[in-house]
Amino acid sequence: MMNNDPSQKLMGRFKIEREGQISYLAYEIDGHKSISLLHTKVAPALRSRGIATELAQMAFEYAKENHLKVEIICPFVYHFLNKHPEYKPLVRTSSAYNPAASTNSR
Repeated sequence: MMNNDPSQKLMGRFKIEREGQISYLAYEIDGHKSISLLHTKVAPALRSRGIATELAQMAFEYAKENHLKVEIICPFVYHFLNKHPEYKPLVRTSSAYNPAASTNSR
């Protein structure tokens, strides 16, 4: 259970179940009204169906509804954000993900 201690962290997952398999986007919420989007995992049999996109959108909508600033750790979420600039105002400017350091240029 969260209390008012800013060092408390709440960890969780946004989940989607399809065909009996769970895909998720892991997150961590700290006491400073910030959510870190950590990593996305989609079952191999379910890839290329837009599930990771649904998870990212779910996370940004949750952040918007709960007035949370978003910290992007997950590379997929960063790429989602490039395609959905309407969520950029939610992102903390000092987000940990550094696209310049990424060698993956999709």
